Amino acid sequence: MDNYIVSARKYRPSTFRSVIGQEALTTTLKNAIANNKLAHAYLFSGPRGVGKTTCARIFAKTINCL
Repeated sequence: MDNYIVSARKYRPSTFRSVIGQEALTTTLKNAIANNKLAHAYLFSGPRGVGKTTCARIFAKTINCL
C-alpha cells in the first residue's frame, strides 16, 4: 500500500485544456494570464466536486511557471 494514491488526485486535470465543464472560468483565467492582468485575489466558490480546487491549482501553477 506504499503506492496508494486517491483517485481524485491521480486523475486530476493538470492543464486548463483538460478541465471539463468549466469553459467560462478557464477562458477567463487564461485571458487574465495572457493579458498580464492578474487581480490581487481570486475567490473560487460553488458546490462540492465542480473543480474549484483543480482550477485554482492549475491557475497557481501557471502563474508560477511550474
